[in-house]
Amino acid sequence: MPQRGNRRELLADAAIEVLARDGGRGLTHRAIDREAEVPEGTTKNYYPTRSAVFLAVARYLAAQHTEALRSLRSQVPADVTGEDIAALYAAMLRRMSTSARSQFLALFELHLEAVRNPEVREALGDITEANVDTAVQLQAAVGRRMSRRGAGLLDAGMLGVALSMLSLPDDLVEELGFDDPDGLARALLSLASVRDEPAISVLRDHAS
Repeated sequence: MPQRGNRRELLADAAIEVLARDGGRGLTHRAIDREAEVPEGTTKNYYPTRSAVFLAVARYLAAQHTEALRSLRSQVPADVTGEDIAALYAAMLRRMSTSARSQFLALFELHLEAVRNPEVREALGDITEANVDTAVQLQAAVGRRMSRRGAGLLDAGMLGVALSMLSLPDDLVEELGFDDPDGLARALLSLASVRDEPAISVLRDHAS
């Protein structure tokens, strides 16, 4: 594994790869040491417990993600269109199942850990907040209104669709249209943009 700017980044990147490959159960100090190609005991010196490792990875991913979205929001062109935004979300879906696959799978494992770990839950909340802020701002840039609830629904939909793309049988993915990121992005954006949120009310009624 290539060296990163500092040892903590190196270990965090290694932990992401371990989470993506072996899941939460496989996230051990020794596994991270091997992945990072550092002397045995290095990870434990920095993060004495598995809980500390999970928290470090969550905060590392949150910091990277929020900074990337902050940069994106500051560079939205004046002539951006709704089609540009749909293409952006479609590209995000593609990245979740291709070039950013490890980061996404690690994020999913962190969501499972967050059910039991409030500190990890807080870090993941920072990621969702950044996603919501970005969705609201992008829609406003093209003259469309999206509530924060709608943006939250969009974020949850993106996560769920990406997980389905990776975890379901290929023939079912094709049958359900989960192999069409462009169509999925447009559908999710349309659902999230409902002004009076009737769709959210329907989902809430079904859940109760």
